[in-house]
This record gives sequence, C-alpha cells and structure tokens, in this order.
Amino acid sequence: MRRNIDLIRLILLDLEKEIEVDLSSYSGNEANYHKALLIEAGLLHGNVHYPSTHKTDIPDLVIINRITWEGHEFLDKARSDTVWNKAKSLVKEKGLSLSMDIVKISLGEAVKILFHSFV
Repeated sequence: MRRNIDLIRLILLDLEKEIEVDLSSYSGNEANYHKALLIEAGLLHGNVHYPSTHKTDIPDLVIINRITWEGHEFLDKARSDTVWNKAKSLVKEKGLSLSMDIVKISLGEAVKILFHSFV
C-alpha cells in the first residue's frame, strides 16, 4: 500500500477533535496502515497488532494512546488548508516526492511565504 500524506493529515486532525473530519472515503485497512505509519514516524503513541495467521503489512488493530509533541508540531503547521495546499504545491513545483521530511520542510516554507504576504 502506498503512503497517502493527505490521509496522514486527516487522521491527525481527526484525533485532535478540533474539527470534523470525513474519513469515509478510506477503507479500514488504509486507515490502520496509515495509523501504524504515524506511530512508526513518532507522530502518535500507540500499539500496532498484525494478524497472526497472515503475512501482511496491514495491521488488523491499531490502538492510539495520544498524539506526540512531534505530531502536534506537525498539526500546528498542517492544520490550515491554505498552508497545506501551498506546501504541497511547493513540493510539486520542485518535482519532489511527498516524503515526511520534505512535507515538514515545505510546511515551514509555506508558513513563511503566507506570513510574509500578510505583513
């Protein structure tokens, strides 16, 4: 399964419970896979359980305890749709892939660009 950076953002927003998020267009397998990625990336604390009878990279159960400091830092930059879309367009303009490190950098740049346009 491919990583979907938009789904990662939506999962974090959903867990934060500040806004209503619609995850209905994603399957349970997609959500569980991406929650496991968020735990591996250090944006969430939790436990991942894989089926004992099947060899798969998709967990059958993900228990999330909380969003980490790093997860909140990511959300502080990615919460705004304007900033999020600007960051993604910056990445595409440069012809880069949406790796987590690149997304974090582009979010910082998008915040700077948008901040300077308001000042």
